[in-house]
Amino acid sequence: MKFALPVLLALALLAGCASTPPPATTFILVRHAEKVPDGSKDPELTPAGLARADALAVRLADVPLDAVYSTDFRRTRQTAAPTARGHGLQVISYDAKEPAADFSSRLKREHSGQTVLVVGHSNTVPGIAAALCSCTVAEMSEAEYDRLTTVRVGADGKATLEEGRQ
Repeated sequence: MKFALPVLLALALLAGCASTPPPATTFILVRHAEKVPDGSKDPELTPAGLARADALAVRLADVPLDAVYSTDFRRTRQTAAPTARGHGLQVISYDAKEPAADFSSRLKREHSGQTVLVVGHSNTVPGIAAALCSCTVAEMSEAEYDRLTTVRVGADGKATLEEGRQ
């Protein structure tokens, strides 16, 4: 009986040391929504694009986002803004010309175990997704605005890719 208390304390300490594996890191990637075809380098979203941005915010309302990234163009910022606002987050700017491998390494390093939304362009989103998952990702046409790509990276470093529509 006099050994029961130390044994129970030891078991309690061991139970406290048992750790659960860290959560997966999740990256949700989308291209900016429909843009005004005004020929400029920095157009705004069309009314349909603004509606798509709002719909994305509704779709991600229950997702526990930790960060929202966007390139520094009006169309990407306008796409990211409703979701960021709904989660009480500021949109973090990234350079659209930053190599996908460098950007994805930074995302993995800075957001381990978190969930992150990345808003980019038809010529950047597939490359970023491919770099995050070390897998092949289909190119995106200039007319495609509704692809939603999710990359989950487990604690073991293994990644899975899911593609769907918004």
